[in-house]
Amino acid sequence: MAAGKISIDGDQFNADRDKTILQIMMENNIDIPHVCYNPALGAIESCDTCIVNVDGKYLRACSTKVKEGMQVKYNDSEVKGRQVEAVNRILHNHDLYCTVCENNNGDCALHSAVDTLSVTRQKYPFRSKGYEVDLTNPFYRYDPDQCILCGRCVEACQDVEVNETLHIDWSLDRPRVVWDDGKAINDSSCVSCGHCVTVCPVNALMEKSMLEEAGYFTSLTRKAKYNLIEFGKDLEKPVGNGLIMKVSNIEAKMREEQIKKTKTVCTYCGVGCSFTMWTKGRKILKVQPEVESPANGISTCIKGKFGWGFVNSDERLKFPLIRKNGEFVRASWDEAIKFAAKGLKKVSDKFGNESIMFIASSKGTNEESYLMQKLARQVFHNNNVDNSSRFCQAPATTGLWRTVGYGGDAGSIQDIYKSELVMIVGANTAESHPVLATRVKRAHKLNKQKLIVSDLRKNEMAERADIYLHPSPGTDIVLLSALSKYIIDKGWYDREFIEKRVNNFDDYRKSLETFTLENAAKITNIPEDQIIKTAEMIHSVKSMCILWAMGITQHSAGSDESTAISNLLLVTGNYGRPGTGAYPLRGHNNVQGASDFGSMPTYLPGYQPIKDEEAVKKFEKAWNTELSRKPGIDNVSCIENIDNDKVKAMYVIGQEIASTGPDAGKTRDALEKLDFLVVQDVFFSETAKYADVVLPASVSLEKEGTFVNTERRIQRIYQVMEPYGETRPDWEIIQGIANSLEAGWHYSHPSEIMDEACSLSPIFNGVNYERLEGFKSLQWPMVNGHDSEYLYADRFNFPDGKARLYPLSYRPPLSISEEYPLHLNNGRMLEHFHEGNETFKTEGIKEKVPDTFLEISQKLADEYGINTGDYVRVTSKWGSIKLRALITERVSGNELYMPMNAASDDATVNLLTSYNRDPDSDTPSYKELPVKIKKLKGNGGTPLPANNSRYGTPHPQKGIMVSEKWKRSDYVKLTDD
Repeated sequence: MAAGKISIDGDQFNADRDKTILQIMMENNIDIPHVCYNPALGAIESCDTCIVNVDGKYLRACSTKVKEGMQVKYNDSEVKGRQVEAVNRILHNHDLYCTVCENNNGDCALHSAVDTLSVTRQKYPFRSKGYEVDLTNPFYRYDPDQCILCGRCVEACQDVEVNETLHIDWSLDRPRVVWDDGKAINDSSCVSCGHCVTVCPVNALMEKSMLEEAGYFTSLTRKAKYNLIEFGKDLEKPVGNGLIMKVSNIEAKMREEQIKKTKTVCTYCGVGCSFTMWTKGRKILKVQPEVESPANGISTCIKGKFGWGFVNSDERLKFPLIRKNGEFVRASWDEAIKFAAKGLKKVSDKFGNESIMFIASSKGTNEESYLMQKLARQVFHNNNVDNSSRFCQAPATTGLWRTVGYGGDAGSIQDIYKSELVMIVGANTAESHPVLATRVKRAHKLNKQKLIVSDLRKNEMAERADIYLHPSPGTDIVLLSALSKYIIDKGWYDREFIEKRVNNFDDYRKSLETFTLENAAKITNIPEDQIIKTAEMIHSVKSMCILWAMGITQHSAGSDESTAISNLLLVTGNYGRPGTGAYPLRGHNNVQGASDFGSMPTYLPGYQPIKDEEAVKKFEKAWNTELSRKPGIDNVSCIENIDNDKVKAMYVIGQEIASTGPDAGKTRDALEKLDFLVVQDVFFSETAKYADVVLPASVSLEKEGTFVNTERRIQRIYQVMEPYGETRPDWEIIQGIANSLEAGWHYSHPSEIMDEACSLSPIFNGVNYERLEGFKSLQWPMVNGHDSEYLYADRFNFPDGKARLYPLSYRPPLSISEEYPLHLNNGRMLEHFHEGNETFKTEGIKEKVPDTFLEISQKLADEYGINTGDYVRVTSKWGSIKLRALITERVSGNELYMPMNAASDDATVNLLTSYNRDPDSDTPSYKELPVKIKKLKGNGGTPLPANNSRYGTPHPQKGIMVSEKWKRSDYVKLTDD
């Protein structure tokens, strides 16, 4: 809103009228206490420490919006008196022992308030609330005696994360924060996302990894610490706590030498959460998301906040290994690099350039992806390079290339939050992309955003949805096309948008003739009235975003289904504006960037086709070599090319292809046939068992580089700690192999690799490390040196600037049969990531979900005589596994569900999957899996322990219900509102 003028202690300040007094004071560096306020949470109004005099009235600065001409008094004795009274009331609830407190790190809001206001003596002595400390959660603890009842944790849980577990029970004689209906934390619906711990302004909620580690006196024995605290309190009586505060301030400053704080980016899903990691040596003390974190703000999930056990796991590779006489033996780096290079060159010389397959890691950095494809193209002169996007994201990219021209999210996560309607198709967003899901849950809860979910399972987002659709497996294209047809037939399509900005409307409209409501209902098993209701809801809003993931892409028609999503958005004019667009939710942390920077068989970095002669010549000049124009093979078809003796060697970085590839049995047989295999990884993976040389790689915390998240956002990572053992960053290893083959590379830092990539790729032109410093980020494509928050405002990425509606037809999926009468779906879980090779290294996560399991409906369980915990045999045409059953209402009918993660390789779902693929993207149709089941002897107990959050009972409410505090008889108002 337009700026106005307000007066603060006689000085004039410009002030936007949609901001509060507190925000204006903070922007102008006016030091004012604000214990309960956090920029990410807004005004909670529970602490009263930010009181100011506004035109003669005493009001809270955090919740009072500015008005033109407003007169604010801050340096006023009465104002200070009320602020001091507010702080004293807080101290009544908090045992103040800053010097020996793990939270004495210069950012404790209460410490700052006491210090700023020079509160040297407590008016109301601390008195214990009488509640036990809750240590039950594996990651954090709650100490009621340190809790100041500010409500930040509740606000974060209720209205930011929207898990709705925490509330303050204001009815108690001594109020406290409560989980669910009063359960211990570990028995509640708490998902260990860490929001509450992140925003706690004191030490009531604290990471267990911080306890006795953060501070020079915190590791004292309980008795010694107690004696020191009592000594401090005795000293306060004659001299006040001013001296104590000075000592604690000095100790807090000293901690800056002891505790290292480094910005990094999460390496799990594609949301791209960034945060500051606190470390002491190799010990990870805490993960602290920041308000300025561009993708996530203060948010994390259980994995990003606490799932870092793999970093220091004893199972990590420590040194290079070479296979000799059938056994792996330790080797020096020099020996291993030469061995790898010589082995690859020998195959190339004997069988030709195209006999080697290169697979880049979607968990590695952009710079490492760039070097991997450069190695393939410059040194070995082939385009056989790919990454794991082939297993999951390629169909979404194909659908977007067909219709709008860029293979990435149309906007930012903020656009999803701002949209009037979010439609989620084939995605379990709350578990697979939990931090992004928080934005949808918050907008739905607080902003009246509408939510439509179409999925085989009734997951959390489906439970929250205004409309939940349950299509038959593999029929999403019919549902989406029927919606488009109905909207067009009703005249609800955006005529002006289509006339000005879209081609092929008439051909597309004609292609929809078979997608009638009647046919759609018959094929999808969704009643006609539900399809109509969905179309009406889409028509009722001015902006819509559609989110999708592997429930769409991992089908034999995954590209067509993704195309159908984009078609629907074009028909309704939902591109090119804030709050609109297509959002394929990327799985791995850098699966977007691995493709962006060239690890694809038909594209150079920046999506420049290898058939684009001008682009190829540009790279040839820069690399001083001749490049192949022949399209390469991908990392799925390479398996059959091994069987056909066309691929004889592979160089695989950070991809567990033996467990995640289609038809894992077939994949492992193929790996066994290779003449030479180089595996570069963090752990001795299942794939590594087939290798001739194993190269130990550093994890993200041990190197520098950049990632691209699902919203096309490029972010830097900084080195947090030294490499583990003898491990090296992937980019150094790749360069070593290249130079062993006389490539003559001379990169001394990843920034130099980025500079080269950006100089050759127009969509990255203008990206550099300086512009990405700290929490800064850039979203490609770069246009005249500026990044793009959302796409297609003026034109689509085609020569004429117009989008293209793409006609489609329905191809039935692989379906159940008499022999295999059940459909097995699969996907990710909140606690684990992918197959779980990293998350199972964190004990607290393994405690919550120890292994995989088979979800089965009560009706189907009764039919087979199965109880929860029974062992069952699941068999498909391609394999068989044994696991425990879990009866649940999340699945229904003849549909089953199995998480992708497994504690052992012999229970991975990919032992069941086929080699069937989407013909347009070559992505395996993992989600089309007919199976049969058989009950086995024995019951191993529930695969989900009783303390799993899914058994909890959330306590939904808006905010902290501060009005309940104000109603208490022991609350005396300090304000005039």
